[in-house]
Parts: sequence; structure tokens; C-alpha cells
Amino acid sequence: MTTPPTPTIVLVGHGMVGQRFLEALADRGVTARARIVVLCEEPRPAYDRVQLTSYFSGKTPDDLSMVEDGFMERHGIELYTDDPAVAVDRTARTVTARSGQVFGYDTLVLATGSFPFVPPVPGKDAHGCFVYRTIEDLLAIEEYAKGRTTGAVVGGGLLGLEAAGALKGLGLDTHIVEFAPRLMPVQVDEGGGAALLRTIEQMGLTVHTGTGTQEIVTEDGAVTGMRLSDGSELATEMVVFSAGVRPRDQLARDCGLDVGERGGIAVDELCRTSDPAVFAIGECALASDGRVYGLVAPGYEMAHTAAAAIAEESTEGFTGADLSTKLKLLGVDVASFGDAHGTAEGCLDVVYSDSRSGIYKKLVVDGEGTLLGGVLVGDAESYGLLRPLTGSKPPVSPEQLVLPAGVGAPVALGPSALPDDAVICSCHNVTKHAIGQCTSLPEVKKCTKAGTGCGSCVKVIEKLLPAATDKGLCGCFSYTRSELYEIARTLRVTSFAALLDSHGREEAKGGDGCEVCKPTVGSVLASLNNGYILDGEQAALQDTNDHHLANLQRNGSYSVVPRIPGGEITPEKLIVIGEVARDFGLYTKITGGQRIDLFGARVDQLPSIWTRLVDAGFESGHAYGKALRTVKSCVGQTWCRYGVQDSVRMAIQLELRYRGLRAPHKLKSAVSGCARECAEAQSKDFGVIATANGWNLYVGGNGGATPRHADLLAQDLSDAELVRLIDRFLMFYIRTGDRLERTSVWLERLEGGLDHLRDVVVHDSLGLCDELEALMAAHVADYKDEWAETLDDPDRLRRFVSFVNAPETPDPSVRFVPERDQIKPDLQILTIGTPKPLEGVSSR
Repeated sequence: MTTPPTPTIVLVGHGMVGQRFLEALADRGVTARARIVVLCEEPRPAYDRVQLTSYFSGKTPDDLSMVEDGFMERHGIELYTDDPAVAVDRTARTVTARSGQVFGYDTLVLATGSFPFVPPVPGKDAHGCFVYRTIEDLLAIEEYAKGRTTGAVVGGGLLGLEAAGALKGLGLDTHIVEFAPRLMPVQVDEGGGAALLRTIEQMGLTVHTGTGTQEIVTEDGAVTGMRLSDGSELATEMVVFSAGVRPRDQLARDCGLDVGERGGIAVDELCRTSDPAVFAIGECALASDGRVYGLVAPGYEMAHTAAAAIAEESTEGFTGADLSTKLKLLGVDVASFGDAHGTAEGCLDVVYSDSRSGIYKKLVVDGEGTLLGGVLVGDAESYGLLRPLTGSKPPVSPEQLVLPAGVGAPVALGPSALPDDAVICSCHNVTKHAIGQCTSLPEVKKCTKAGTGCGSCVKVIEKLLPAATDKGLCGCFSYTRSELYEIARTLRVTSFAALLDSHGREEAKGGDGCEVCKPTVGSVLASLNNGYILDGEQAALQDTNDHHLANLQRNGSYSVVPRIPGGEITPEKLIVIGEVARDFGLYTKITGGQRIDLFGARVDQLPSIWTRLVDAGFESGHAYGKALRTVKSCVGQTWCRYGVQDSVRMAIQLELRYRGLRAPHKLKSAVSGCARECAEAQSKDFGVIATANGWNLYVGGNGGATPRHADLLAQDLSDAELVRLIDRFLMFYIRTGDRLERTSVWLERLEGGLDHLRDVVVHDSLGLCDELEALMAAHVADYKDEWAETLDDPDRLRRFVSFVNAPETPDPSVRFVPERDQIKPDLQILTIGTPKPLEGVSSR
């Protein structure tokens, strides 16, 4: 009996959609019965192009990889990187690669993606012009930007704003040139564009809308500026084109496949081209509805459709896709869904706009209240719920859906209001019903892939899952952080091993713990004044920053942050900081917390730097720990004609009292000398504002990505009353807070909220106040500066080396380049080269 030959499937292109196609084949068992060959143009396997800009935030290409370790080998897939297809012979059914290799195929799948559109303007090929599409593009941009000060991006769409964020992150004064009258013209309407424009301009970027690029001005072949269509000129040293993409269909054209009039390989509902043996998926394909889809989610749907057709499974086919999208561009949440521009006849707009906060929300509804679409800028929290409701009548009025919390009637709309067939994850087309078959987020991701794409659906998924019955800290402890604190305090447990052996889960006893419980218990023990944090077993419990008493930076160097209580410093100490920075070649920066950070120290330099600082009277600023950072202050009544109390004196007193206090998360504070609030006390974990009669105490505030205004806990306090209430507040938070929980989140989670907190720490309703005060008194009495203790012990100093086996050798990978008369990290993460093709050997 003759064994039938093994069919061969050749995939041309290995981007995000190509990888998803391979996974779909593997899920259907096709990889076990067919030879799979992948021709990849780039020098590395598929990576997350949606998150491309995160490269400039420290992610490496390996972090961005879409290919699970061992995937190719497990499924016998032959992957050839840096070796794209250059020709297809449909008669012979062969594909020729750039290397000269020829592969026969039974089925050919084209996933060639798209290419950046570069406007045909004079100078577009000059030195200093780039596109923004691949990791190689980013490497080239990063290299060219060194030593330059100004850059411009042509295009104000999704990728254009990503590119602008990258240039800004590289330290360049950045311009955005968009031909349309607003930014992101495809996704947002005029109101949304205006809100986005205001927010982006506040970040320091310059936006030029309603004008196009007429010419790239050059000198000696390099970019020196741009001439715009409105007659203006723009000085710039580099230009990044991000003005849209075009389907990459040349391979299909050359072999005679049908293509659209405006580009794109024509396919039917099964993603099959005019040749039944050839499929096309992703951005290179012109779908049966006459559209080319430039988003990843439709590409994934096409990948699954083609895989099902090749596996001879029944499929509904691909007839179009939801173009809804949610992104964070330059730190701004932007989302659109459904009929975002209100093109339906008779539709109505429901709009909420807050220009000061940069928030714009618009819902499009019909006359009966059916939700047709919407635009969200600045606050897209409700996107995960609104998008699945598109096409239905929400259970509450549209007005309630756009109003912020606390304005108008409360909205009790949650995921439970969604129908079972509502698509929760549009990236992978996963419904509410499918998610309901799972019991945890990891299970959802593994079984349905929901939440593994753009991630915008994760919050909704978590709300759909059953509440966890196990409230334990991790797999090692069935207790919460606050319960472990009480156990350690009451039973006087002083080591992690003892706590794990006495109160850990049975299967964890005698073990080493995990990355969750070790730093958490380390923090608990430190808050109970358990001695020097790097002695004995405690050293292994600390996070990377605590391990060297300094913050690790992007290039492997460390920062040095001496404490400057209340922001007050003598000229002599200021000179010492300057001399240390000069002698060790450190980058200096004045922070928002009123202190001076020194960046760029090698780990082996830290003891020498701190020796000079400690000798000058400085202490650790604990910027590395979950502890008190700073207590800011204004100059108060001593100098300011508006001041009513001595805010500097109070800030210094508080900072010296609570220095080194370990907590579930970092702590920040400020003291303002009058109601003008120059120290911004109401944005701190605990803030103090002077009154004519004493001090007002505010708690539970924070800035950052999710700012919260602090709540007034008590007013017109004397100095002693103020300190006593802060003592109680902090110790109650340390005692009951969860792991990595800021006071703002803790206060909102606390049952009874502010009223309960006031009852406990002001009125002593639980009878805990004496105990809380005693705990703080013990902290104040036992405080010792961690760097001073380190410098006094030669054994403790041995950890401050780059290489244990060569303690005198500095780390050669920690390098710097000059910038603005200082230094910055030289982040040469990758070297551009020509890697060898990666070949997986089939096991069949």
C-alpha cells in the first residue's frame, strides 16, 4: 500500500497574523499531518508590532516576541528568517526565496502585510528620513537621534502618534504634521480630536494640522527642515514618515493573482484568492466586503478562517470585521467603536466634554436609544462594556453612560448586563459565554486567548469571572498580607522561613517561597523593626532595588538619592552633592519631591559615593524602598507673605519622624503653609495644610496615572495632635493594607471608607490607638540609616560588585553618551546584522 505524500503548506510572511495562522493550524492538528514552511523577511520571528513603541521604554525584542519558546520545534515548522519569498510559480506550485532555495507547495498562504506609505515629496530619501514599521526601523531612528535635538513625524494617526512618542522619549523636540484637520481622523471626531490635541500639546509636542508636507529641505544630503503646504517652514534634523500603509501585494501581482484597483490581494469569504491553492490573510488582503483591514484583530479572524478552510472544517468565513479599537497613545486613552462618526441616518449624539481634564466622550444612538457607536478620549474605562452593547439598547440612559462618577444618578451597569453572545475580546472574537466557561484569568487566556491581544478587555473579563474564594497572598500562604502582619507581630516571628514553616500552605512548608511572598514578608518584617534589611535571610527577600539600596536604571546603572528633609538644604550640602556628581560623572536632576537625584552610578561605585554623602551628614532617601519618600513643603510663613504656619519646620519634623518606615507601598507627603496649597498636599498619601488655627490633615491622595484627591480627616489640629493622628493613620494602613496597595486604593477598599477610618484613628472606636502609637514610637526609637550601617560593616559591602568572581572589574555594558552637558545611558540593546536562517527540522 502506498503512503500518500505529505502535503506542504508554505506561509510567506511571519508577522503577528502569520504567527496566529500557525497557531490555528496547530490547534486543528494540521501541523501533525503536513509540512509547514515559513519564509520570514525580517531577521527575527514574529513580534508584537502593536507594542512596538514599548522598545523605547526598556522592552527588548525578546520581550515583544509572539512565538512561545519551542513552538516551532514542537510542531516541526521550518522557519527561515531573513529570507523572504521573491517569486511564485503557480503553474509549478513553487516559491523561490531570496537565498535561492525553492519550495514546492500544495497550499500557499500570503501574509505579507503592508508597507509604509511615504508621500512622493522632494527629499523623501534624504539622510535622516525614516519610516516607523519594524524593530530595525526603531534601531535606526534611535541611532540617528543621538546628538540631535529636533524631529518631526509626518502623520497624526495611530502609528504617527506612537512615532511622536518615541521621538519625545529620545529627548527630541517633536513636531507632528497631519494633513487632516484633526489628529486620528479615522478613529475620532472633531470633538475627540480637539481633546486629544490639547492633551498632547500640554506634553510639549507641537502639532500642525490641516497642512501637508511639500518638501524635505536638505543640506549635503541630510535633513535640515520641512516645507509645508501652508507655506510655513519647519526646522528639523530628522523626519519619520507614518502617513498610513499600503497592502503589500507585489508578489501576488507578479504571479498573476487578482488584486484590487487600489491594492490588496482579492480573496473570498474563506480568504482564498483567485487561485484555489493560494490564500491571503491580514493587511495584504482585500476582503470580500471590499475593504483592506489595517488592524490586527481582523487579521486574526482571517488567520482562523484560512486555517479552518485548509483543515477542511466548516467555517462562517470572513465577511468583515469590527473596527473598534482602544489604545494608549502618548499616555492618553483613546477608543472608538461602532458608528463613531454618526453616519447613520437620524442618529443622535450624547456628548460629555471636560476641556480642562482632556476628557471627551460621545455616544451615537438612534431615536429609540439603541447604541450605535462612540468615541472616548482621555477616559476609556467604559470601553470594555460599551463596545459589546453596540447594536442594543443599554439598560440605562446614554446620558448616564458618559457622565463621570459622582455626577448625576449612579450607574449600576456591569458586565452582567451584557448578552451571552456579546464579543468581549474583539482581538480573538471571544464571547461572554465562552469566558463564562472558565474560572480564572489564566484559564481564560490559555483556553480562549482572550486578554492576550491588546489587553483592553481584561478588566471586563475579571468582572465576569467568579469571585476568588481563596484570598491567600500566593500559592505559599493562604493568609492575606494584613493577616500575615498580625501573625508576625503577635507571635514575634522574625524570619521568613519560620513564618512559612508555621503558617504556610502544607505543600509550601520547607520551601523557598515565591516572588510574591518573599518581598511582601520582607516588607512586613522590616515594618516591625526587624533590624538591618540585608542581614542574613532577609537579604534574599528584598526586591532588586532594596538589594543594593539604590534604584536600578535602564542600562544597569543605579541612582543615588540622599534625603533632603522638607526640601531644605544648606549651601555646604548642596556643594557636596555637586562635587560628588562631578567627581563620579553622574547625571543630576531636581525632582518633584524637592530633592536631587544622581543617576549613572555603577554598583561598585555606590559605597564610595555614599561614604562622601554620609560624611557630609546625608542619609538614605529610601527612593528604592516601599517606604516614606519625601515630605515636600513651601517656604511657609517664615518667608511667604501669605503663610500662616511654619510649613518647612513641620515638613522636616514629619520626614525625620517617618524616614525608613516600611509600608505596603511607597508613601509621599507634603505640607503647605496656607490654603494656596503650593506644596500640593492634597495629592499625597498624607498631606498637611496650615490654617490660622493649626493644621488640616488630608489622607489617601496620590498623583500618577490614576490621581486621587485626598480626603480631609481632621482640621485645626495642634502640632502634637497632628503628629499623633498621622502616627495612627500610617500604622493602621501598614497593619491592614494589601500587598503593593497605595493608601488611595486602601482607603477606597476599606469597609466604611473615610468614616470608618476617622472612627478608628480619631475616635479610637476599636481601642487600637495606644497600640498604633506604640508601634510608631518603636519605629522612631529604633531607626538607623541603612547606608551608614552598610558602610560600617565590611561584610555588608561585599555585595556591591558587578562580578562576584572579579570584584574589581566594573560592568563594561554600563555605558553613557553625552547630552546637554551631562550623560545619558547608551542603550545598544541590539546590533543590526544578518542572522543565519533559523531552520526547524520536521520530526516526520
